[in-house]
Amino acid sequence: MHLPYGRKRWIVARYANIIVDISMEKLDKTFQYRIPEELKDALTVGMQVVVPFGNGTRTLTGYVVELTDTCEFDPSRMKEIQKIAEKGIPLEGQLISLAQWMRLTYGATMNQALKTVLPVRKKVQEKTRKKLVRTISLEQAKDYLEMFERKHQTARLRLLTALMDTPEVDCRLVSEQLHLTASTVKKLEEMGILKVETATLLRNPVRTYELEPHSFDLTVRQQEIVDDIRRRTRAGDRRPSLIYGITGSGKTAIYLELIENVLEQGKDAIVLIPEIALTFQTALRFYKRFGDRVSIINSRLSQGERYDQFERAKRGEVRVMIGPRSALFTPFQNLGIIVIDEEHEASYKSETAPRYHARETAIERARMTDAFVVLGSATPSVESYENANNGTYCLYRLEQRIFGQSLPAAEVVDLRQELKAGNRSILSRRLRELMEDRLNKRQQMMLFLNRRGYAGFVSCRACGHVLKCPHCDVSLSLHTGGRMVCHYCGYEEQAKKECPSCGSPYIGAFRAGTQQVAEIVQREFPKARVLRMDMDTTKNKDGHEKILEAFSEGRADILVGTQMIVKGHDFPAVTLVGVLAADLSLYTNDYRASERTFQLLTQAAGRAGRGREEGIAVIQTYSPEHYSIEAAAAQDYDMFFQKELAYRQLMEYPPASYLLAIYLSGKEKEKLEEGAGKLKEMLFAKIGSRKVQIIGPADAYVAKVNDIYRKLVYLKGRKTEQLIELKEQIEFFWQENMELQQLNIQFDMNPMNGF
Repeated sequence: MHLPYGRKRWIVARYANIIVDISMEKLDKTFQYRIPEELKDALTVGMQVVVPFGNGTRTLTGYVVELTDTCEFDPSRMKEIQKIAEKGIPLEGQLISLAQWMRLTYGATMNQALKTVLPVRKKVQEKTRKKLVRTISLEQAKDYLEMFERKHQTARLRLLTALMDTPEVDCRLVSEQLHLTASTVKKLEEMGILKVETATLLRNPVRTYELEPHSFDLTVRQQEIVDDIRRRTRAGDRRPSLIYGITGSGKTAIYLELIENVLEQGKDAIVLIPEIALTFQTALRFYKRFGDRVSIINSRLSQGERYDQFERAKRGEVRVMIGPRSALFTPFQNLGIIVIDEEHEASYKSETAPRYHARETAIERARMTDAFVVLGSATPSVESYENANNGTYCLYRLEQRIFGQSLPAAEVVDLRQELKAGNRSILSRRLRELMEDRLNKRQQMMLFLNRRGYAGFVSCRACGHVLKCPHCDVSLSLHTGGRMVCHYCGYEEQAKKECPSCGSPYIGAFRAGTQQVAEIVQREFPKARVLRMDMDTTKNKDGHEKILEAFSEGRADILVGTQMIVKGHDFPAVTLVGVLAADLSLYTNDYRASERTFQLLTQAAGRAGRGREEGIAVIQTYSPEHYSIEAAAAQDYDMFFQKELAYRQLMEYPPASYLLAIYLSGKEKEKLEEGAGKLKEMLFAKIGSRKVQIIGPADAYVAKVNDIYRKLVYLKGRKTEQLIELKEQIEFFWQENMELQQLNIQFDMNPMNGF
């Protein structure tokens, strides 16, 4: 049997599965070798070993990715590992060890984890540059020139003349300007006059900017934080640092200073950001400070560009890598710091196996490499702030904006009152009034449509009542056929045509998108220049950058968009932010709904008033009395945290307890239901004395996709170790039951999104 990762081995593994080439696409091609007696106690996953390969005496170095007691083919024909390589566990081995940890913690196959952490070269065309290099002296070249002139060999004459002026000539120059053919080049190469050299060009996605080096003095508080983090790390205190700073308080300046210190020590830095839309502004700030030592990586780059950035980092050409969660696996030889900006963002959680969280994975990678982690947010996640309160993290507070500006004033508009007054527009009367004022003053504004969880819940526009599950305190999700379902426990009821609270017929799901909002705004304000930023308008490679540049340069008055416009951007001319529908994230079928709403509204409000003029935010909602709305309007994180933590403790949601989501899917509904039932029976038998609660099975948020049926089971417990142990037992149970292997199973620790 394959020994589960992390479990103590009561049988010494006899075989090792080894990857001999990690640079190419097919990572799932492993070879099995016998472990010699003298290495059985020394060998670990991630080690580099020397193995015989193929016929004859050829040997290769490879990486151990799995230790097992199961022989996969004839033992008599199996070769033996020769030795552990002198490097032991080099950079690739560290990443393989990280993949092992991810596979254990989050649940996935080892190959899925490896393909996540290792920079794999896909089959893409390399960019190369060819040049011609003169290999003879100038005296010899003069003799050849005379000969070519005598024989009227004009093509060879032109080429050699060019090589006498400079010892190296680009091949493009030869063909485009000298109009010479490949046969001429080949002839001079055969004569020993020149040689052709080919170099691989690594793509650089960072636009070259002509910028003056950017330096500034830190405030007293910023310097105190930098000094204390440096003091702690020098003393060996590697606890993550959480910088809780209000919007515009200068967290980035602290990151830059800490990275400067790390680079001076000869170490490298990774900066994680949650959105592709932030890459442009963030990269610009870092490029001003560190120049061409900075590079970026994100999903909009081509496969070749992504691989090239990892190669440049491995060679030492790049010292600071910026990007979303995949940048975490940059193969730096000497990693010193990992910064996670906007650490609260849900996009740091992967939605595909392994469903890792970048925050916890960064902390583990830092532990392996003796680096340190800095987290930053104006609205820290409840889990991180609780870790700061109990001493797991070190907390630093920035409570003043960098230039002393006040936080924007926030007004809450009750949309129930707007409906009573006869206003059925998506723009409240107060927001429309402020928009007219800003347009007259030639100031900019942003309209934020909070579409996370779009049309997922049912509410009453007259009184604000939201239909919730009576057992889980999350909203019921509207499905086709008029069903409302809870995706935590499976509770179900028919959709209502009238509000059960006030009897109003104005009950249903919100139906507006950014395109409709932009059209409404353009009709209301025909002279205004309106830009729209969402997934549709940014699907092209440079879509984010072009829209942000246009707005930053004042070529638009109003920017309409989804959550990508309110995260981390700095537009000094923006004095008004309108939140059009706060409730769309407040009542999703997710226990984190209140937290997400508070974070989005606080971040949105923080975009206003970052320049000389004071800012104002207008929050439109049907639930003005909800604590997340009240706390966001007051910009009071501590008030929100206390109420949210009390709710989590009452309902036993993270961080009070932990959740393990088990996703089951299959083509046959009956077999899926039977498998889910067997899983639940097995869990009841295995839980024993562990204080673990089983919830479900329940239909997934979308119960059927492409003729594949899907179900969910949740495990809720106080200790992650117990949930991981149960996950391993489920994996073993699944492997031992042939009928269950027809079903697909995935795991998600503390899920951030639905399924």
